[in-house]
Amino acid sequence: MSTVTISAQDINKLRQATGAGMMDCRKALTETNGDFEAAIDWLRKQGQKVAAKRSDREAKEGVVIAQTTPDHKTGIVVCVSCETDFVSKNADFIAFAQTIADAAIAANAKSLEELNNASAGSAKVSDLVNDKLASIGEKIGVTRFERIDADYVASYIHGAYRIGVLVGLNKEAAEAGKDVAMQIAALNPVAVDAASVPADVIAREKDIIMDLMKQDPKMAGKPEEMLSKIAEGKMNAFFKEQTLTAQAFVKDGSKSVADYLKESGDVKVTSFKRVALG
Repeated sequence: MSTVTISAQDINKLRQATGAGMMDCRKALTETNGDFEAAIDWLRKQGQKVAAKRSDREAKEGVVIAQTTPDHKTGIVVCVSCETDFVSKNADFIAFAQTIADAAIAANAKSLEELNNASAGSAKVSDLVNDKLASIGEKIGVTRFERIDADYVASYIHGAYRIGVLVGLNKEAAEAGKDVAMQIAALNPVAVDAASVPADVIAREKDIIMDLMKQDPKMAGKPEEMLSKIAEGKMNAFFKEQTLTAQAFVKDGSKSVADYLKESGDVKVTSFKRVALG
């Protein structure tokens, strides 16, 4: 390799383009004989190596962005994770997460894989992530991607980008959509209603209820039929507490979410997604 002079101006140019540290930029330019584009690729490769080295670290901090298309027919939630709240609260990192969410909308991404391969300006999202990783020195990544398509989709971001919610509705209802999204953020229901609770969730809950009753001395000797009826009552309580439409409405506990939606013009929730950090 021929010897080239690496100027402070070259280093600064590479730093501005990539966000990498001064010493990393100097080394990249030295390793690539001053070739600017090759130096960018070298830094990206270093970012990938850093990601591999840090794969055992937990990235429980980050930014969650929920947003919809202009026509509210599609909504996405993206979680861009990092290791520390120092990074997650940084305005630059929040803007970085927003760039990725915008790329998801622009590319009409339907999966995390499609999002990672989507273009965000002049680079792919996966390349942007590697660049950001190299510049901040933490394990980061797009760790969650959810999408909803419906007649109307409402989005909501709660708690300084810590929870993102999408709600699919059967008709346009912006206020009701936001209220229900806030409900979901606060109470984290398992499903829209009892009929949509996954079978494995129901089975697990029933097993827990039956085991607890069998351990209760007061239940000893009770006939199986009686235990089944008690278990059924406890399951009804579970559905009331853990399914969205049966829950008490957080803004007015005298009515259920189902009551509120009916009063809002017979609005129906078709689906929802909730993504939270931690």
